[in-house]
Amino acid sequence: MRGRRFTGVLCALSALLAGLLAGCQAPSSGGTGPSGRLGEQTPAAAGRPSGYGAVFLAVDECSSFGTVGFTEVPCAGERAAARVVARHDGKASGGPPCPATTDFVLHISEQRPSADEDGDGAVAQGYACMRSLQPPHPGDPGGGGGPRTIVGDCLYDAGRGKVRETACDGGGGHRPRYMVAEAVAHRDRCPAGTALFVRLGDDERPVGCARSL
Repeated sequence: MRGRRFTGVLCALSALLAGLLAGCQAPSSGGTGPSGRLGEQTPAAAGRPSGYGAVFLAVDECSSFGTVGFTEVPCAGERAAARVVARHDGKASGGPPCPATTDFVLHISEQRPSADEDGDGAVAQGYACMRSLQPPHPGDPGGGGGPRTIVGDCLYDAGRGKVRETACDGGGGHRPRYMVAEAVAHRDRCPAGTALFVRLGDDERPVGCARSL
């Protein structure tokens, strides 16, 4: 079954065939339908398969492989690669952080295609926090990736006083030098022997206490 692209045309079941046949109904030369919205759903479309909701890539919906030119696909389909665990409007830099074990983030640019999920002709700017359906999971503790640094993650010295995340098993191409052992509210709460303080994306415990490996 083909996935839906956010620049594609929404398909609805034809009410004229009383649910016996399904197809994509192109707009007639005279207009867009009773509501004036291209691709307006008919009552027969209510039984459409999971993965085609009113919001593009809503929570619990799935995307295909890749972070460029991604499509929304049914989660049970063979093309499904990752599931949405959180969805927010606006830019990721100014919005709520993704869940701790998010594997990657899909950034959704504002678009105004001829038809979209709810028929209003717009897909709002936002971002989707994604969790891969199959391992490996870079967002897991020690996985070496993900949009957030969390307890259990390892770091290497990137030079100029900066550190970056890498896989704790050394599979990320860099030998890990530190591991985040604990998250606390303030630096003075870190245990003795802490070698490095790391900024975490957590409002309640924003400081990571990293020990040398």
